[in-house]
Amino acid sequence: MPEQTASSERLGETSETADGVTADGIAAVGEAKPDAAVIRDALGVGIAVGLSGFAFGVTSAGSGLSLLQTCALSLLVFTGASQFALVGALAAGGNPYTAAAGAFFLGVRNAFYGLRLSQLLALPRAVRPLAAHWVIDETTAVTLPQPTRRAARIGFTVTGLTLYVLWNLTTLLGALGAEALGDTDTWGLDAASPAVFLALLAPMLKSTTERITAALAVLLVLGALPMLPAGVPVLLAALAAPAVLFLMGRRKASATERPAKDATTAEDAR
Repeated sequence: MPEQTASSERLGETSETADGVTADGIAAVGEAKPDAAVIRDALGVGIAVGLSGFAFGVTSAGSGLSLLQTCALSLLVFTGASQFALVGALAAGGNPYTAAAGAFFLGVRNAFYGLRLSQLLALPRAVRPLAAHWVIDETTAVTLPQPTRRAARIGFTVTGLTLYVLWNLTTLLGALGAEALGDTDTWGLDAASPAVFLALLAPMLKSTTERITAALAVLLVLGALPMLPAGVPVLLAALAAPAVLFLMGRRKASATERPAKDATTAEDAR
């Protein structure tokens, strides 16, 4: 009887594993990943991206923001693409409200990341407001592929902490360096903002739909630049996403209707 019970327990464990659910309550992908491997991956992302805060500090100071304003953006906003969009629009002479609107809409994506990560991490309520500040592209990219909740929490925490500390430190150094250099346009540092922004964006364009959307957004911005005030073309580029989704939906609908029409025509012929 004890042997039968033990056998039944093993069968239960096998069934649970077969369903792809771990004790942590999230989908299992192969064996549990060692903590050291998760930490190594998280540090790699945090350090690589955190160093680009220097470019933001330089660009922000060059756009006319003070040292305090530049550091406050990194400390309180902490979403690189939105920060670059804001200072880029200001540097081009855009209206501050338009620049802020563009940065806001770009940062809305983090709210959707949060919906997924909240279920995956299942953090205590007291910690969630603090963790929400670290919900960005990089922490999401490191957290989602992890096979267990423990690994996901480690990846999220290490990536967020490393990136937050380095981003703010290099922002300070970049702003101080820009003040020492003087006119950043003379050194060509005005190109730092779009260059880093593209470097952050490019790895995210994995599907054909995403690449088409990005290409259309670029065309909209380039076409609108000579006619609209600085900052407005960035908002206009947001129309690329619904336009591409609409066209892709029409294409799929046509592909679905075509076999049905062919079948109807063949039946009528009979």
